[in-house]
Amino acid sequence: MDFIKKQFGKIKDLFHFNSKKEVVDFIIKLFFLISTIVSASFIVIIIVFITKEGIKPFVTDNGGIGSVNLVRFLTGTTWLEGTAFKSNLYSVGFIIINTLYISLLSLLIAMPIGVLTALFIAKIAPKRLSEILRTVIELLAAIPSIVYGLFGSGIILVFVYNLAKVFGVQSPGGNSVLATVLVLALMILPTITALSEVAIRSVEKDIEHGSLALGATKTQTNFKVVLTSAKSGIFSASILGIGRALGEATAVSLVAGNARSGPTLSFFQTTSTLTSTMLQGLKETTGIDYDIRFSVGIVLMVVILLTNAGLNFVKKRIGNVHVK
Repeated sequence: MDFIKKQFGKIKDLFHFNSKKEVVDFIIKLFFLISTIVSASFIVIIIVFITKEGIKPFVTDNGGIGSVNLVRFLTGTTWLEGTAFKSNLYSVGFIIINTLYISLLSLLIAMPIGVLTALFIAKIAPKRLSEILRTVIELLAAIPSIVYGLFGSGIILVFVYNLAKVFGVQSPGGNSVLATVLVLALMILPTITALSEVAIRSVEKDIEHGSLALGATKTQTNFKVVLTSAKSGIFSASILGIGRALGEATAVSLVAGNARSGPTLSFFQTTSTLTSTMLQGLKETTGIDYDIRFSVGIVLMVVILLTNAGLNFVKKRIGNVHVK
């Protein structure tokens, strides 16, 4: 104790603090600052590492194959493995379109289901049932990606394959856009539901009571008042949901089919995403097939950054509610 008192005294004298409380407050703020710097440094390290590896295919000879053309890489419609074809014809233009298309479709499915589930849990269900359903949502959020992928390959692929036969369309084992969308929608559903429920519960009771006092029914109040007041938080949940959809790799790789050309817009055709393309090539440890995955990683980070920026812009325009 004497040692600790001496250290406090030294800090107090050094920074001219008036009391021990100010010393404690300074130490806590310093700890928070250090924690923030450490967290931010990891982001910087990741970006620097991926960028360093990702630019190699464009500035080196790649073992005699030749450098990858940046414009063709960003806009092309065909992906050829360098090791298999001795080629530098890598293109992610169609994969970017596939990724955004699949993520948007999965969000369109998961968002209404997630919001309605959150509304039911927060405002309609009895307390006991609400607690059970909340636990189920938390369990769904905790399931690893590989489990969702196995479920997709064992159940959803069979469903899509049989559905394709009903429509008279050929689907290679069920691997398709539709299968990928269904798996991603299932994965992001718990995130959207949990965060939407928090937003709905945060709506002030006075707003609900005022609506009911004016003659609105409970259902009208829930849909026209509660959801409207909570839409900023619901939109934030959707942003996090689509962020997970854009970044998911393992489950997508098991159901997408790894298409090498595109873009793929038909529901029953095989497809590929930026993350699944990265995962497919990490069996290598050196060479252009390995380095190009980091190039795809740079593109993925830019896509996620631009998508989040766009969604946040929309959120600021339509997400805020001003109650007079």
